[in-house]
Amino acid sequence: MSLLPADDQLELLHTRDYSVRVYLLDDTHVLVRGVVSDVKPPGLYVTDDVEPLEIHQMHVELTVELSTMEITAAEVVFETHPNETCPSIADHYRQLVGLTIARGFTHRVRELFGGPRGCTHTTALLQAMAPAVVQSTWSVHVRSLREAGGHTGEIDGAARERQVAGNINTCHVWAEDGEHVTRLQAGEPPPPLLQIASRLEKLGRDPSDWPGG
Repeated sequence: MSLLPADDQLELLHTRDYSVRVYLLDDTHVLVRGVVSDVKPPGLYVTDDVEPLEIHQMHVELTVELSTMEITAAEVVFETHPNETCPSIADHYRQLVGLTIARGFTHRVRELFGGPRGCTHTTALLQAMAPAVVQSTWSVHVRSLREAGGHTGEIDGAARERQVAGNINTCHVWAEDGEHVTRLQAGEPPPPLLQIASRLEKLGRDPSDWPGG
């Protein structure tokens, strides 16, 4: 199901979809799977064709070591492509092995795979996958807390420092002189995410009890 609003009153020209999922492989690694798809509407390229026409579908699978965020395995598959020679660049993406998904990753990806050195669609997918890997580390933290009998929002001093260091100046909310970072550095507990507060209210629970809630 598309997250975009219904567009029946507009003439559709093109649909690009990205999908990324991150799985826990073991205590030290995650598996990241991503796909990008480009689809033309029925009848646009082939007259009287009633089916959508997929032009691109590229898959990327990465294994990432959690403590270092280093890519330890990489595979690229061209499922749908417009030219016979498109898949010949797939093995070039094995150079991802050894790269670290951290600040500077996007720049390095452009250096290695930009322009004639890669597939523009696969490279764009990689740039969409990296933030998902970073987001998954929060899930790993929550999972670890649950297994230890703790609560989702609990965080000790060392973990707080790592959280700030890993996110500072990545967006306006995490600006080094902003309210959010100032509160964390002062040792104040962060407020629940808006989604968590809303869900707790829906469940009849008090958001102010979070993280215990």
